[in-house]
Amino acid sequence: MTEYAKGTFTIDGWDQETFDEAEGATLAQAKVTKTFTGDLAGTSSTRIMMCTTQVETSAAYVGFERFSGTVGGRAGTFVLHHSATADAEAGQALHWAIVPDSGTGALRTIRGAGQIVVDADGSHTYSLEYTI
Repeated sequence: MTEYAKGTFTIDGWDQETFDEAEGATLAQAKVTKTFTGDLAGTSSTRIMMCTTQVETSAAYVGFERFSGTVGGRAGTFVLHHSATADAEAGQALHWAIVPDSGTGALRTIRGAGQIVVDADGSHTYSLEYTI
């Protein structure tokens, strides 16, 4: 049975390092820590690779995030795969998918995908459609 999770998260830590800066785009990586509230309750550790361009509103990132906590009252961990782009004309697209067979504990068989929305004030909300 498909279930739905919604809530918010805060970014607790952001450690970014540029590794390639040239005309047109800058490449960087970041270690990010978060705290989730709502239907996902817990913390995570993320590693992302980013590309920012000469146009401030255009960028992209990919990454992996290990979530540790509860989903719908079930405790365990799993890994999320991120893929995101931002474009002044097309807007933002921030998608994530649970890496198959990455779950532990009561989340061992979790599968799913969802999205992240960054509001105008910089706050983050998420939605996740999943099965266990």
